[in-house]
Amino acid sequence: MAGPLSRGRRYTILLLLLSGFAVVLFRLVSLQVLQAAELTLKADRQHQKTVSVEGARGTIVDRHGKVLAMNMEVPSVFGVPTALESPARTARNLSPVLRVSTGELERKLRQDRGFVWLARKLDPEQGRRLERMAMDGIGMVMEGRRFYPKGPLLAHVLGFSGMDGEGLEGLERRYESHLHGEKRVTVLQRDALGRTVFPKGLSEQGPAPGHSLVLTIDEVIQYITEKELDEAVTRAHAKSGTMIVLDPQTGALLALAISPRFDPNSVAAIGPDRWRNRALTDAYEPGSTMKAIVAAAAIEEKVMKPGTLVFGENGRMTIANTVIHDHEKLGWVTFAQVIQKSSNIGAAKTGMALGDQRLYRYLQAFGFGQKTEIDLPGEAGGLVKHPREWGRRSVASISMGQEIGVTPIQMVSAVAAIANDGVLMKPYVVSEIRDTHGRVLKQMLPQVKRRVIAPDTARTVTTILEGVVTDGTGGKAAIPGFRVAGKTGTAQKIDPRTGTYSATQFVGSFVGFVPAEAPRLAMIVVIDEPQGDAWGGTVAAPVFRRVGEQALNYLGVSPNEPVKLALAADRP
Repeated sequence: MAGPLSRGRRYTILLLLLSGFAVVLFRLVSLQVLQAAELTLKADRQHQKTVSVEGARGTIVDRHGKVLAMNMEVPSVFGVPTALESPARTARNLSPVLRVSTGELERKLRQDRGFVWLARKLDPEQGRRLERMAMDGIGMVMEGRRFYPKGPLLAHVLGFSGMDGEGLEGLERRYESHLHGEKRVTVLQRDALGRTVFPKGLSEQGPAPGHSLVLTIDEVIQYITEKELDEAVTRAHAKSGTMIVLDPQTGALLALAISPRFDPNSVAAIGPDRWRNRALTDAYEPGSTMKAIVAAAAIEEKVMKPGTLVFGENGRMTIANTVIHDHEKLGWVTFAQVIQKSSNIGAAKTGMALGDQRLYRYLQAFGFGQKTEIDLPGEAGGLVKHPREWGRRSVASISMGQEIGVTPIQMVSAVAAIANDGVLMKPYVVSEIRDTHGRVLKQMLPQVKRRVIAPDTARTVTTILEGVVTDGTGGKAAIPGFRVAGKTGTAQKIDPRTGTYSATQFVGSFVGFVPAEAPRLAMIVVIDEPQGDAWGGTVAAPVFRRVGEQALNYLGVSPNEPVKLALAADRP
């Protein structure tokens, strides 16, 4: 029989017990105090999945508050591969609802992950079908999807945003910093085994929506413009068409149309060539519309007057070993008739009377060769070479609208300066930025760029341009009851294969303003590669008339009773 433990053994056992308690106590302190923060974070990682979802994007409305772009809350679907019993069966069930192939869904659901996106920003009906299915390991969260309620209307100006809500084209891109909302952090809860994720108990942190844009665009005028331009391009079997309508006194765009159009709600199947804003990006040789600018420079510099006689050389003149032709054999005509009859020879002589330096100075003053700085992305500066790069025929060619590249927005802005008593305005399309409560955060006011010609010169040129419509090449732009000022243009395109002017490819255009005595609308129509009769007076001028007639009636401008806009820029 064992005797009682010796005192030494008892102390040894006691020491061992105390040491064990000390180890356990140290471990507890370490876990609960020293490593508390790290272990808490680890536990959160095991039981939570954080997903970043963008906040609501700001709306875009026209000048009267009609919604052109908005956000819709739509479902996005995720899966939990680690919680699925049969990824193959789940994929087969989801495929017809998500409209994603079974193979692609199964590949995602077989990943060794606790979370995977299966489809983003679905239609509401798809979400309702998924809710009825109630599948384990499959959940939904709501995200904002950009929606354009008017479809193709104003698409080239609005642009579109991507799947992650970032603006990719147009105003969506240019004003991305204002439109986008702050990112929302959505926390998805897992169970203790990490096998399931449920959308229950979601938390959102700081879902701040983006700001809204108020445009200068008028939805009604935009609709009229797109309708008439589309019909003109179809009739002419043209490659494309562009039309801009703006207020010449302020530079505010009322409409900007490109044909063919596209639907920003469905851009996946179309490429950049379709959504490119040709009014800003595509430079073209303006042809005879440039004669309006040359006329303004010549009258301002007093090298020509409306009654100055110019000899038309009977339709044929040699310059620098090349021949310039007119479509009509003219003898002695007045300078006003040179513009009205669109004489190339008369324009060439006018340019030579100005000289290269003065001609170049006025091209710059009217804004050619430089961006207008309109608040839209992708604008090109056009092409205006310095006189030191000009050839012996360049002055004559530029005066006829050759050897120079302009964009539609440049040309209409330049002619609008004539309509605006010689003052060039900066074109713009956004008038206000507002917060979610409708408060105005920023207001864009008309901006004067510079005075280009004197008021008297502008009025003289206006009278000459009225003659283009009443007695010259622009007769089909006439609007009954209104005085119309404008200029036709027909330019041959360069054949990229030969590097010479094409005999079959043309750009027909018309640019002008109405009412001539107190302009409300400045407009340009550009038809690219019309088939058959390609004259600007035939394919473009009628579009100007149809849009102008309807827009003036909509604005309540009575014939012979033009009304000045209240919002007019101060003039220097």
